Amino acid sequence: MGYVAVKGGTKAIEESLRRLQYERVKREQTLSTSHIEAGMRGLIDQVMSESSMYSESLAALAIKQAEGNPEEAVFLLRAYRSTLPRKAYSQVVTSDQMRVERRISASFKDIPGGQILGATTDYSHRLLDFELREETETDIREWLAAYSKQDDADGDAVGASKNMESGALPKVLDYLRREGLIPECPLDHTEPDDVTRTSLAFPASRSEKLQILSRGQTGAVTSLAYAVIRGYGMVHPTVGELRVGYLPVYVNSPFESDGDEEDAYYIGDIQVTEVEMLVPSTVDKEHGKKELEFDFGYGLCYGQNETKAIAMSILDKSLEAGDKSIPTQNEEFVLYHIDSVESTGFISHLKMPHYVTFQSKLNDVRKIRKAAEPSAAEENQYA
Repeated sequence: MGYVAVKGGTKAIEESLRRLQYERVKREQTLSTSHIEAGMRGLIDQVMSESSMYSESLAALAIKQAEGNPEEAVFLLRAYRSTLPRKAYSQVVTSDQMRVERRISASFKDIPGGQILGATTDYSHRLLDFELREETETDIREWLAAYSKQDDADGDAVGASKNMESGALPKVLDYLRREGLIPECPLDHTEPDDVTRTSLAFPASRSEKLQILSRGQTGAVTSLAYAVIRGYGMVHPTVGELRVGYLPVYVNSPFESDGDEEDAYYIGDIQVTEVEMLVPSTVDKEHGKKELEFDFGYGLCYGQNETKAIAMSILDKSLEAGDKSIPTQNEEFVLYHIDSVESTGFISHLKMPHYVTFQSKLNDVRKIRKAAEPSAAEENQYA
């Protein structure tokens, strides 16, 4: 699509930007980035996931600048991310290293290590809490003191969600694998593709699919996963295990060429949500027999972003089926349309000047209609 330069718009653009600043500050109050970090955890997790950048402070800054608009915040953070040098690669992070703070299974009531509900709105009443209007920092400090006192008095019974567990919780799906009920998942040491450095090409590798799903727009990923369950290619799946916790990240020592793990540097933790989804499927066997088996889909994204991780695991399995006649199994359809910056950017660009292209189409319509009108001689002939 071509554009032409438009002269004389500089002053108007400057005034538009000034008005944007006015709309942000006209109530003479400012929202600090520390307050955003403290009180908008869910929005920060969403922005970090969709921007492929783990930084709560920068996500809070982007949210403040975007006035709470997640699409604009993701755009800002991705643009900033593209300017950063890539100084090192971390060691491979495996989820069995996770320090778990929430862990549930919808498939089994009793799982080794127990279900850990953690922090979730799943069991809350969706009623507006009008007391939050009057909440003060003093109220918060008093509540935290009472919470800590009760936690100390009741011990681990209350503090199970507070005291995270590491390395002591086996994967639920491992038990099904030992029974031969789901396929083994061998380690793949192939270097993953990076869609932020090389353009996506089809057929896409699984690493590309998972990366795009992980950074896809939360609403779009959820919507397409819902379409899968409603009948576009999959029966009802079940959450085998959902975990929320922190993964340690290590980088190799710059002084060791062989990358010895013992000399690696610990640089911090990242919070993630991981989902392993069980999916029943009918498999053709010998002599025309059909058997019911279980397969699984996988989802992992930054922060406590459970709906997206679940939706991601559903789409992961759906894309593996690869039937292009079904929209939710068509990798080009799914992967091209769930990206936040791509989709919102293209929709938003429709507000930009399209004078030349529209006038060209308008002239074509006028010519066609003029050619279809009867001439004066033809009108006299039939008069």
